[in-house]
Amino acid sequence: MRGLRFGVVVFLLAAAGVLLRARDRAETLPPHLAVAEFPKQVGEWRGEDVPLQPGVKQILGDGDFLLRFYRAPDRPYVDFFLAYFPTQRTGSTIHSPQNCLPGSGWAPVDFTRIALPFAAEGDPRVNRYIISKGLDRQLVLYWYQSNGRVVASEYWAKIYLVADSIRRNRSDGALLRVVTPIARNESVPSAEQRAMSFVREVYPQLDRFIPR
Repeated sequence: MRGLRFGVVVFLLAAAGVLLRARDRAETLPPHLAVAEFPKQVGEWRGEDVPLQPGVKQILGDGDFLLRFYRAPDRPYVDFFLAYFPTQRTGSTIHSPQNCLPGSGWAPVDFTRIALPFAAEGDPRVNRYIISKGLDRQLVLYWYQSNGRVVASEYWAKIYLVADSIRRNRSDGALLRVVTPIARNESVPSAEQRAMSFVREVYPQLDRFIPR
């Protein structure tokens, strides 16, 4: 396992040099919609935009960001975050949500990967975290998406970034995150089912905002 990780690091360092040499070429970027145009009504879920704090925008860098709380009748809310980067050659790159959890006081207590059985790409897997702060718990789903590809691993997302930059002259990509609270008397499978039912509604919309 250590050898594999070392090999991945070496590959990424070598590929970074290729990326830097490729920066002189104008990138190819298919047409797409701004994330602000993402539907506020998806199924029975109705969304309300939440402004990003200036400090958060500074950390994220140059990109197109959407933070929206969706609510449905008789259900806890779902927090939906979509960060799309038209280019990652300028230093603005996708950050893993794991880097933000400790700073905001949330600690991961359980991790696994689950499939999206409704995805046309063949049941891609996404990250599922249970996080806690005191007595509060939340369920988090997140994944990376680019060029019609859904990836859970941050390492593989960066490998594909390099490959796409070389083969397709593209370095665009997105991070998607879905969070929902776990009520004190609620089971984890119940919260997971709610989050997945929301993802099922939004997933068909994504290609218009994250070009293939």
